[in-house]
Amino acid sequence: MSPLHLSFYSAFTLSCLGLAFHRTHLISALLCLESMMLSMYMALSTWPIENQTPSPTLMPILMLAFSACEAGTGLAMLVASTRTHGSDHLHNLNLLQC
Repeated sequence: MSPLHLSFYSAFTLSCLGLAFHRTHLISALLCLESMMLSMYMALSTWPIENQTPSPTLMPILMLAFSACEAGTGLAMLVASTRTHGSDHLHNLNLLQC
């Protein structure tokens, strides 16, 4: 395994672990999701270079677009939950109380 693959896998794994264990604030969960998407984007962008194939540029760009949409939706949910509940703590958000 090359050091480049190791760095992408470790970044993705650390962001998954961060999402699993540090679930106190919504902003930290959103940050972990964004780091997961960034590591996947970097892996998809460097994959054609390592395999010396023609660059399929559509997949990384689509992934980046979906990541931007996810970030915008997440920040909108963060603002809405902060306005209604007063904080961004995840223990305040309960679907059974809605």
